[in-house]
Amino acid sequence: MKLNKWVSILTPVLLLVSFLQPLTPLADTNKTIEDESIYDLLVDRFNNGNGTNDKNTNSLDPTAFNGGDFTGIGLRLQHIQEMGFTTISVGPVFKTASYDGTQVLDYSKLEPRFGTKEEFKTLIKDLHSNDLKIIADFPLGEVSKENVLFENGEAKAVPATSETINWDSTDKETKESLKAALIQFMKTYKLDGIRLTKLTGIETEFLNELIVAVKSVNSKAYVLTNEQSDAEFDAQLNTQKMDGMRQSFFRFDADTSPLDTIFDNTNSEFVQFDDLTGPRFTHDMVEAKMFPPTRWKIAATALFTMPGIPLIPYGTEIAVNGETAPEIHQLFNFKTDMELKDRIDNLNTLRNQSEALRTGEFKMIHNKDGFTIYSRSSEEETWIIALNNTTKTAGFVLPEDVVSSDKRLRGVLDGDMIKKTEDGKFHIVLDREVAEVYIVEEDKGFNTGYLVATILVYVLFLGFLFLVLRKGRQARRERQNEKVE
Repeated sequence: MKLNKWVSILTPVLLLVSFLQPLTPLADTNKTIEDESIYDLLVDRFNNGNGTNDKNTNSLDPTAFNGGDFTGIGLRLQHIQEMGFTTISVGPVFKTASYDGTQVLDYSKLEPRFGTKEEFKTLIKDLHSNDLKIIADFPLGEVSKENVLFENGEAKAVPATSETINWDSTDKETKESLKAALIQFMKTYKLDGIRLTKLTGIETEFLNELIVAVKSVNSKAYVLTNEQSDAEFDAQLNTQKMDGMRQSFFRFDADTSPLDTIFDNTNSEFVQFDDLTGPRFTHDMVEAKMFPPTRWKIAATALFTMPGIPLIPYGTEIAVNGETAPEIHQLFNFKTDMELKDRIDNLNTLRNQSEALRTGEFKMIHNKDGFTIYSRSSEEETWIIALNNTTKTAGFVLPEDVVSSDKRLRGVLDGDMIKKTEDGKFHIVLDREVAEVYIVEEDKGFNTGYLVATILVYVLFLGFLFLVLRKGRQARRERQNEKVE
């Protein structure tokens, strides 16, 4: 029997087995910011895809431009897709005096070392064709003192540092110039959102004007900030939440009590452990002499299952360390072992497919001595998440009102299965430093169809191997006979 005939037999059987597995609902195509997960990067530090624009760059100098560009992001798009992110934040892309893009020289021009206008539009087109959104930063403070708006007298400013200035947001002409620059940027590049940064000294009323301006160009565009603000942003940072997350997971046997108060079913805030403006979360782990991959696996499970919009800075998947810039802005090393990439992918995929994990109700079930259990639920589904952030095996009996007796808990990370025991209860038991995500589903007993299909696959596969080996032996005998003759 020929190989392609066996392939035609095995393929539908394998598909049958896959469809016998319970499926979670797919994400709604009409996404809001609460449905997104964001990969946050700096153009200069991600990937160099076009050497022709490397003017005055030095990848060995952490304070200099390293050569990353729009083309480089496009070439590594699969890397980001493989982790399940729905939105890419590329940071500031304007002509700049600093590698991180914050010291803006001209809001009307792109940084030449990042690429051309056409290359940026190509990147945006590639992202959109792959169902990915793109957000860029618009810094409102600490821009270069050589910014053209200031030099041309179109905007007023006050010194911020010896090299930078802050805009005077009380000045009418300054506000109009900034608003016009923002609107033109949105119109030119068809972005899916803007993140307003460096808000110190900027009035809330003016921030709301800028938010309205962005949405006048694209009503569905997200307007975000990486700071806390009273303005009407679609999403913003909650420093209390971030600090509480860091405190709870940077080491084993940590105090997880902050988790009792920082989550109140608020989905329009970022849930994150760090950003690109301060110490990396890995730095906390290293300072505490912890093993980052283990710490991050538990932390990432919390990140993608707690209320809020997951945001992960580039390099998290390789546990980038650092306390301050430029150390926290290392050039991405794609040759480094990416121990966390698969975990991020698995968790992000679950969240993308589950409305309950994105916007469902949050309920803390148990949180004591580093062993945390909570649920995320909607009308269609319920998830139980268990995090054992201790150095001992931990157990807990779920209250009767959490899971009904006709259900079971199926772990989707490590395959743990929990059924009602003889005492009529559900016992969650986890080894030390382990996290599991359980889907609550009907307990249908023994899945005979699945077992039969699985056995059939193995039988057919073994039969296939037997035929291949027999054919190989027959061919060898024929060649030997030919030599004898």
